[in-house]
Parts: sequence; structure tokens; C-alpha cells
Amino acid sequence: MVASAVLVFLIACSNVSGLLLARGLQRQQEYAIRSALGAQPSRILRGIFTESLLLASCGAVCGAALAALLLIILKNIDGHVILPMNAVAYRWSFAWICLGMAVLAAVLAGLLPAVRAMRRSPATALATTTRTGRGERRLLRAITVVQTALTLALLSGAGLLIRTALNLARVQPGYRTENILAMNATLVKGNWFDFHVQALQRVEALPGVASAAFVWGLPLTGNSWMGAVQAADEPEKPLKDREPISIRAVTPDYFETLGMTIVAGRGVRIADAGNSAEGIPGNSPLVAVINQSLANACFPGRDPLGKRLRLSWRPEQPEVVGVVSDTRTDHLTQQARSELYFSMWQVPAWVAHLVVRIKGDPHQLAATVQREIRSIEPAVAIEHVKTLDEIRQDSVAIQTFTMRLLVGFSLGAGVLALVGLYGVLSVTVGARRKEIAIRSAVGAQRHDILRLILGDGMRLIALGLFLGTGVALLSGKLLSSLLFEVRPVDPATLIGAALLFATAGLVACWLPARRASRVDPTEALRYE
Repeated sequence: MVASAVLVFLIACSNVSGLLLARGLQRQQEYAIRSALGAQPSRILRGIFTESLLLASCGAVCGAALAALLLIILKNIDGHVILPMNAVAYRWSFAWICLGMAVLAAVLAGLLPAVRAMRRSPATALATTTRTGRGERRLLRAITVVQTALTLALLSGAGLLIRTALNLARVQPGYRTENILAMNATLVKGNWFDFHVQALQRVEALPGVASAAFVWGLPLTGNSWMGAVQAADEPEKPLKDREPISIRAVTPDYFETLGMTIVAGRGVRIADAGNSAEGIPGNSPLVAVINQSLANACFPGRDPLGKRLRLSWRPEQPEVVGVVSDTRTDHLTQQARSELYFSMWQVPAWVAHLVVRIKGDPHQLAATVQREIRSIEPAVAIEHVKTLDEIRQDSVAIQTFTMRLLVGFSLGAGVLALVGLYGVLSVTVGARRKEIAIRSAVGAQRHDILRLILGDGMRLIALGLFLGTGVALLSGKLLSSLLFEVRPVDPATLIGAALLFATAGLVACWLPARRASRVDPTEALRYE
């Protein structure tokens, strides 16, 4: 994002420089008249310096205020899910650097035409009929080409992130996220087993509630513990050398609540209990439910039901009683990984999520569910009350935030580049006014003049897009860590961004071309 901001800043500086340069070139005869009337060069330069300094300073001050406002807006919008945003602060040192660069660009662009004009004799400058020469127009065109190239890079990056967001929205994680209410419920005192059993019974009895369950390791929250496992009947190997898997603890109705498919065996039951240290009645053997990925890894080509697992963190060997479908629980951008589910009645978790599947809008029952839980134990800590849809959105907040920011940068850069293109063509039309008048006088039609000016503009756009392709490919590689199911070098996105800017550029070229086609030959030649 820093690179994107720098690109926009460079485009803005080049745009201001181009416009000031064009304005200064058009005022060369004015500078010559002032010199002919006795004005000292230092006085002319001082006036131009003051104008450029005031313009740059006013723009920089407005930009600094806008930057501070945008920072506040961004923190309020995404600061709760993007932790680094909370640490971002407005740095005056950076603001002063930007101010200095903006002032330098404006002053140089304003002074260069004046210095050039004063190096010529007033008589020569006054006798010049064209407002700008070929050298000046080439400089302005070069600035426009650079702006176009940088804008293409931003548009291409924004397109990649837009496609990423669309792909993430279409991902099927393997469990339902709609109509699911989730909240942390932490018991700070009292009987752990009795509280959780009563909480489930009372919540499920509420009107509009379809089912409820507790889980340690709710999908897309980053909560789970990691451990290594292997089939107990395999030759024993050091488990520390095996890749750790995600481990979760759930209550009986968890798989039903989230709509996960049990493909073999069963889920956990309330009868799978037994931990006297937590006050849980019963002494059932330790059981586990695994997903299909773990079943394929530990028991390839075999039926995993009834088999036992060796764990890296405890001596018991749980029996596999069920297999569930694969899900994307760690992140939507990651393929399903091996997962192991214990019964929470056997492996208690003090901090767990209550998940409730509701027949209507989950927000309407959020307060009622909290009130029902606190009626069991007033001291219970309830936090992070959200729907699973909201948790899903938070899990891809980095991609969404980056996309929005880059789209905003791209739109701003596009507008600046189009303004610069319009300015260059306007200067070109003014400089070639006599040529256009002569062409019209010898029989050129309006469509010929339109084609001439539009051709100049589209050649600039084509050159800028060609040079910008390399920058766009580099920006795609920089964004590769944020992309999902989109290649950093994606021809469709790059072509789409180029066509979008070319279309907008054609509109920007049309206005100066239309003005050129309406030049009156008699009036223009008389003026010249």
C-alpha cells in the first residue's frame, strides 16, 4: 500500500508539474512583454516563485487535512479487524517530506518556462506565433505517458484484488455461515459441566433457535491448538517430526449446527464424558472425530472407524468414532487441512464459543441468548457477539481493505492522469492553431481534424499503456500474498484495466479534439 500511495503521489506531482509547465509555456509572450517594458528578471522570477509556492502550499495543506480525515475514517471502518491500523498515527515528518516534494515540483515547473523565455530576446519571443514549441510539447507528452503507465499499474492491481474478493465470496467453506450467532462465554466460577449443559438446554428451548453447541476453535477465528498425531498401529516415529494438525473440542450438536456432513460413523455424544477433575460425570474412553484429510493421511485405503490415534501431547490413544467432511476452518484462502475433534465433555475448554443456529435474523435473538446465559451464572463473561457471516467477513478484512484502498488510489490516479492528458491536448491544440486553420482552409473536414487530435491523444495512451505493462506486472507480484485463485500475472485483468483507461482517455481526448474541429480558419489566421 505504501508503493500505491507513492505512485499516486508521483502521478499527482507530475500532473501539477505538467499543468504548471503548460501554463508557463503559454505565458512566455507575457514574460517577454514584461522584460520589454523594463521588468527585471529577478522580479519576474520572484512573482512566479510566489505563485507556485502559494499554489503548492494550499494544495499540500488541503491534502494534509484530507489525509488526517481519511486516517480517522479508515480506523473507524476497519481498525477493529485490521490490528496494524490501530497503531497507525499521523506523522508530521512524513507530511513535511510530501510538502517539500510538492513545493519543489511546483516551483520547478513554474520557473522553467520563465527561465527559458528570459534567455531569449524580447523581440524573438514577441515574434513567435506558436505558443509552445516541439520540445515543450514533447516534455508534456512524456509526463502524460508516465502518468498513464503508473495509472495502469494501479488499475491492474485493483483489478486483481477485486477478482480476489469475488473469488473469496464464492468459496464454499464446507459449513454454513448464514443464520449462525456466535459468542465467547467464559465461566469464571461455578461447576463447569453443569453450566455448559444448562446453557445449551436453555438456549435450545428459546423460540426461533434450531440448535446450539459449544466449540473451542471456532472456524475463521484463528482459535485452535496444534498437535501431531499418527495411527497407533503404525511403526512408532518421533511425533515432533510430523506436521501438526488443528485440534478442536466440540459438544454433541456442533456438526449439525454448522451443517457439517458426517460421512462415516457418528459425532460426539454427551455419553462421551469422563473427567472428574472438571466435575464431569462418567468415565468413558477418549474418543475422537477426524476429517477426511486426516483419515486419508493416517489410514490410507483403510476404514478409520475403531482405529486409535497416537497423540504427541497426552498418553491416551483416542478411538476414532466418526469422520466428517473437510472444511476450510483456518482461512478461506487455504485448502482443507487435517483436523481432529474431541468431545468437550472429555477435553474441557474454559474459553469456548457458543454457536446458535437461528431460524431468522441472528441479531434479533442476541440479547435474549445473552440474558438466558447470565440467568444461569451472572458472572459469566460474554464477549465477541457476532454472526458467523460477520466473522467470515473479518477473516478476509485484509484483502477487502486493501482492495478498497487500491481502488480508491486507482480512481484518484486515473482522474489525475486524464486531467493531465486533457491539459496536454489542450496545449497541443493551442500550439497548432495556425496549422489546424491552414488545414481547414485547404479543405480538411471536421472529421479530419478530429481524427488528427484524437490520434495524437490515443498514441500517447498507447505508449503509456505499453510502458505501464511492466510496472503492472511488478505490482501484481508485490500483491501476490493477498491474491486468491488469481495469478499475479493475469492477462485478462491487465487487458481489462488497459481498455478501461483507454476508453476514459478517449473521452478526455474528445473535448480538445472537438474544440480543434471548430476552429474558424479566417479568425485563427487573422489572430496569428
